[in-house]
Amino acid sequence: MKSHHKLRMKGFQYKDLSKRHKNYLKEQAKKMFTDEGDQLFKMGMKILQQSKSQKQKAEAYILLAKAADMGHLKAMEKVADALLFGNSGMQNVPAAIQLYKSLAKEGSYKAQNALGFLSSYGIGMEYNQAKALIYYTFGSAGGSIMSQMILGYRYFSGINVLQDCEVALRYYKKVADYIADNLEKGGGIPVEKVRLAERPENLSSNSEILDWEIYQYYRFLAERGDVQIQVSLGQLHLMGRKGLAQDYYKALYYFLKAAKAGSANAMAFIGKMYLDGNDAAPQNNATAFKYFSMAARKGNAIGLHGLGLLYFYGKGVPVNYTEALKYFRKAAEKGWPNAQFQLGFMYYSGFGLWKDYKLAFKYFYLASQSGQPLAIYYLAEMYATGTGVLRSCRAAVELYKGVCELGHWAEKFLTAYFAYKDGDIDASLVQYALLAEMGYEVAQSNSAFILESKKAKVIEKAKVYPMALLLWNRAAIQGNAFARVKIGDYYYYGYGTKKDYQAAATHYSIAVDKHQSAQAMFNLAYMHEHGLGIAKDIHMARRLYDMAAQTSPDAHLPALFALLKMETLHLLQDVLFLNNVSCEQFTTSWKWTESDHTLSLYWDVLAIVLIVAVLIVLLRNHVG
Repeated sequence: MKSHHKLRMKGFQYKDLSKRHKNYLKEQAKKMFTDEGDQLFKMGMKILQQSKSQKQKAEAYILLAKAADMGHLKAMEKVADALLFGNSGMQNVPAAIQLYKSLAKEGSYKAQNALGFLSSYGIGMEYNQAKALIYYTFGSAGGSIMSQMILGYRYFSGINVLQDCEVALRYYKKVADYIADNLEKGGGIPVEKVRLAERPENLSSNSEILDWEIYQYYRFLAERGDVQIQVSLGQLHLMGRKGLAQDYYKALYYFLKAAKAGSANAMAFIGKMYLDGNDAAPQNNATAFKYFSMAARKGNAIGLHGLGLLYFYGKGVPVNYTEALKYFRKAAEKGWPNAQFQLGFMYYSGFGLWKDYKLAFKYFYLASQSGQPLAIYYLAEMYATGTGVLRSCRAAVELYKGVCELGHWAEKFLTAYFAYKDGDIDASLVQYALLAEMGYEVAQSNSAFILESKKAKVIEKAKVYPMALLLWNRAAIQGNAFARVKIGDYYYYGYGTKKDYQAAATHYSIAVDKHQSAQAMFNLAYMHEHGLGIAKDIHMARRLYDMAAQTSPDAHLPALFALLKMETLHLLQDVLFLNNVSCEQFTTSWKWTESDHTLSLYWDVLAIVLIVAVLIVLLRNHVG
């Protein structure tokens, strides 16, 4: 009996050990699988970061897709983003949504943010603002900086939530703190934001992106010894601006050529490169000091500021706040915004002198006028806390928003633009739409512009005009004159809403009063001329046509023809009146002007054509 019991015990022990061994093998296999996925992810990311061609990017995404198949969460996020935004031409919104939903179950805050964005536009999902808000809230709680920025914008603007400046302030501050930390480490370079709808009212053009032919011409001039072009090309490559890739070797090459020719700016930028350190110019305080000194001796503001930084942080020289203050003041007097910021920071924090918030505010403000991002951040801090200035939630939020818009996600402006240029409209729209959701005014107008073109397929046709109207409205609230005129057009023609001449006239009036828009003046003049939505007033119409012509050269000819047409018709009315022809008879004799006749839509055009024809005949007779 005892021996039998022993056998049973041995059998139990053997089975238990076998089970443990199987579990151990499973865990080891899982670990190997996870390690392989992690290795594939790292390889894919390395290739992606170093890639300079679409072929290399495609190879990187193949590796990331393999890692994603192994359940690697970060790889899954990367692949889902690529499928949503069309990276390397692989846009597949339904597949992206499937991945995001799987990731959301695993607690991915990036997936929560993406699902919120898709719900807010109805892209591949049900259009549902309530769900979008829930997704954004979960994403924000999980640590999504983008969700926090979106919520900040929504609470500040009152989009599907009660407007609350203080709540907006809390969200924006979280994002701004993150951006400011990156800026202090040398990140956060502004990205060019091309407006797809170019209009004089926007004071913008596609000069934000350097054409390849122009770039080649600049290179030719630089090689011929044009020092100013050498410095400009060096700056573009140093920061990766105007659509050019960041290239430290090319930057150093052009700066050295210009410095050899005696350019103080080039010397100062070489000093900056050695101070910050990079592949082409490894960090070297002594070399930085040498080049900053060479530039400073020529009175260069960037060189003076560089020496101030070396003394302030004690890089290659002992910390000396007095010397730092001296150099910062000299550079600030010459208008260099970074030096103005440093002065403000010294007064704000009390480094080497007594704290003085009034002087801190003064220098922060001066630097902010040139767009110095850290100066804008500290101004926001002062307004948010009421330090040295009367507390203003609105001012703080507007300033924080400006800082937040320097985040790495702004790089999508370039990828969206190039996608649009290459004819990949859906990929372009999705990227612009995400930026629009985050509160970028340029992205809002660009998204509306693309929707209006009716070339995008990711949004249902029935939703195109209502969504475009919503985006034009958000852009108009942020001061876009062209967007304000567009809203007037939508109400005038009934695009995405019911026809409403009064609403159209209201928006045209706002564009005239706030932005002096020539197009709005012309449109409002036409409405006054015909009494559409507003009282018929020929004198006001005449005045507005004249104002449009004076405001924009492009409006000269249309305004002239409109005035000629208006005056001709009124002359005819006066003649008929003098001949005792009643209004009824006049109206009857011009039956085609009735609103229900086919030609009624074009009667003013026909009148203009008639006037032009008469003018041409008169000019020919005059020449003859």
